Amino acid sequence: MAAEGHGPTPGEYIQHHLQHFQNRAQEGLANFSLSEPVLKLDSLFWAIVLGVIGCFFLWRIAKAATSGVPGRAQAFVEMMVELVDTQAKGIIHNEASRRAIAPLALTAFVWIFLMNAMDLLPVDLIPRIWEGIYAANGGDPHHAYMRVVPTADLSVTLGLAITVLLARIYYNIKIKGLGGWIKELFSAPFHAHGFMAVVLAPVNLIMQIIEFTANTISHGMRLFGNMFAGELVFMLIALLGGAAALSLGGALLFAGHVIAGTIWAIFHILIITLQAFIFMMLTLVYLGQAHDKH
Repeated sequence: MAAEGHGPTPGEYIQHHLQHFQNRAQEGLANFSLSEPVLKLDSLFWAIVLGVIGCFFLWRIAKAATSGVPGRAQAFVEMMVELVDTQAKGIIHNEASRRAIAPLALTAFVWIFLMNAMDLLPVDLIPRIWEGIYAANGGDPHHAYMRVVPTADLSVTLGLAITVLLARIYYNIKIKGLGGWIKELFSAPFHAHGFMAVVLAPVNLIMQIIEFTANTISHGMRLFGNMFAGELVFMLIALLGGAAALSLGGALLFAGHVIAGTIWAIFHILIITLQAFIFMMLTLVYLGQAHDKH
């Protein structure tokens, strides 16, 4: 993390915590090689583990559900299901589609909430454990990178947004037919007739492509931006605690570290929940738009 003989500077500390554990070194800002793509193994690992945990939790509650007085866990899950189902009914009026889309939206909400909630763990907890494992296996702990918040990784959030885009295309074709959807791509939003319809067809297509692209990018970027910013704030609060340990006025700084960390963590609970809810709602809105004829 730092050069031999001295502790990391604030910049080195943050840079180390923003590095991903990857299958190989990445050159430049992005790599689009199909032969040997860069895989962010930490993001993949935590996303898969949290997805399995979320599915297992819902499965266990569903299996143990009773028709009598529900326990706290069952009541919580029923409340979430009712919330998502109510939102889905107000946006998607096709009952057959809603039976598939509502569970999809609920899964997205729970999964994203769990991934966001990893931000509430102490910043150095899992990275320090990983450094110890890395060193025990003969590796250099200074190169033991580990990021535990998958939604603070743009590749994860854009991957989720692209999945929603694919579902959106699927329902456009299913509801309107392939021919009907293609016709809509060339006719909306201007809906001209006769000669002007031919003239404006390319413009309509370009605008539709821009709309789909912008919706998908903003869908993923919104979640990433909020979670990445939250992660940075936790790192800065951790640095405040580090400064407290090294300074003469450490007791005062440490008190500020504890107070700031507690306040931000409490506030961040609202953020992680709200971001999961917004992603779920946008998923319902975009899939609802696929059912609307223009």
